[in-house]
Amino acid sequence: MNGRRLPLARALVRRVVETVLKEERREGLVSVTFLGRDSMRRLNAEHKGHDRPTDVLAFALNDPAGRMVGDVYICPWVAQREARAHGVTLRQELVRLVVHGTLHALGRSHPEGPERTRSAMWRCQERYVETLA
Repeated sequence: MNGRRLPLARALVRRVVETVLKEERREGLVSVTFLGRDSMRRLNAEHKGHDRPTDVLAFALNDPAGRMVGDVYICPWVAQREARAHGVTLRQELVRLVVHGTLHALGRSHPEGPERTRSAMWRCQERYVETLA
């Protein structure tokens, strides 16, 4: 973030990712990058066709050894708005997004719309957030 302070401590981000990988019984490498509003808008437009910033984007591929390699991009600006709207702390929302992005990088998915929060992935995510945030 151009020398700016990270919105979540590196050690916490690492612990969250490692916990999700361990509990999901998966091996892999996951990078987590925090982006500003404009950078996230551009990434979302380029990869998802939505010309607006979003809270989290995740991408996955397998390395030659068959291990999962994932990139998770999080926008603290959107996360702050979501945290306020849902009455949670920014820290809790950012942990939720690290978990969410990691699960997506592992291949987990959820439906769009209101049923999203009733999906198996969402319930799994919230169990992690409860113990990690």
